[in-house]
Amino acid sequence: MTAVLGGCGLTGDSDEVTLKLVAADYGDSKDNSSQKYWDELVESYEAKNPDVKVDVTVYSWNDVDRKVRELVEAGKAPDMAQIGAYSDYADKDLLYRADDVLSIPVQADFVSQLAGAGQVNGVQYGLPFAASTRVLFYNKTLFDKAGVQPPKSWDDLAEAAEALKEKGVKYPYALPLGAEEAQAETMQWMLSGGGGYTDDVGTYSVDSPQNVTTFTWLRDELVGKGLTGPVAPGKLDRADAFAAFAGGDVGMLNGHPSLMKMASAKGVKYGMVTTPGVDGESQSTLGVSDWMTAFKKNGHQKEVGDFLDFVYSEENVLDFSREYDLLPVTTSASQTMSTAAEDKNLKPFLDELLLSELYPVGKTSWASVSADVKKHIGEAVSSGGSPKGVLGQIQATAMRAGSEE
Repeated sequence: MTAVLGGCGLTGDSDEVTLKLVAADYGDSKDNSSQKYWDELVESYEAKNPDVKVDVTVYSWNDVDRKVRELVEAGKAPDMAQIGAYSDYADKDLLYRADDVLSIPVQADFVSQLAGAGQVNGVQYGLPFAASTRVLFYNKTLFDKAGVQPPKSWDDLAEAAEALKEKGVKYPYALPLGAEEAQAETMQWMLSGGGGYTDDVGTYSVDSPQNVTTFTWLRDELVGKGLTGPVAPGKLDRADAFAAFAGGDVGMLNGHPSLMKMASAKGVKYGMVTTPGVDGESQSTLGVSDWMTAFKKNGHQKEVGDFLDFVYSEENVLDFSREYDLLPVTTSASQTMSTAAEDKNLKPFLDELLLSELYPVGKTSWASVSADVKKHIGEAVSSGGSPKGVLGQIQATAMRAGSEE
């Protein structure tokens, strides 16, 4: 953690190259810190490549994007950064293209949805590193007490929430539209209503008729009827919603794989089903990916490429995914995981990956749009709120930000 970061040249022997990697921490304790994962992987790599050293510094998700930005602005970009976004750096021509550094077999092995989301104007700069999808979690004990079945449609969901409320469940449906991750819950609902942040050609369509209908339904049929719990959705963060589910206070909510471990640790009996849609199971779900980037600054193109080919080997992708309950970003590792008994808990999420849509992360405007969603989307479902007005305001932000791309 105290490694000196910065533009690195040759160290020691004139033939030895030191690569700098800044990475995010996916662990929840010192025992499973990502530093441990990277240290073991680097040790294995260096044993086979004695002329290359790899220094890895791991930061929490709260800090890693800022740390990398500060290094880049100071002219000390690392060789690689595993972070939450890539498009700003690609836009400034600071990154190697995927085909500059990866071998053809490795680049071709990325899951197609994830590879596509890593592109700017048809060129891939973002290398997907970790992925997850969302499914609807429900508390089996509470559902049994209320005498209801897992929902397949919005109407089913509303009926189940009513029955859960009658049984005194604190959060019949937890709707986290608070600042932490409102953009995710928002997109999940948009997709389930046949909409999304963008249209089929990639133009922002935040205030589309489908999205307005979706948030009007949420306001009138869930929030307005007191089915989303004591905390206003705009004030409820995902972490708090997950904690409430693990505490047995939530009937159902959208969740990703890490919720399985949280719920199991507290003894909550849960089930998982495809996200309900307007007329039945949703035809699309939210996919999320984090990104590996390769910076040009230090010129270690060959060494970076060789190391990343190693990082993306099937064995290493599977090791990382299994350690942190995440989905593999490569087709080969996904195929192995889909049939492995040890990975059966992740299979519902894996099945959703090929149906998933990701945030429009290839747009440099997405950061502004996401921030506006976090700030305002809760107002759309509040009492007296105007879904059309709020979505129109976010669309205006999107169009302004998009015009500068």
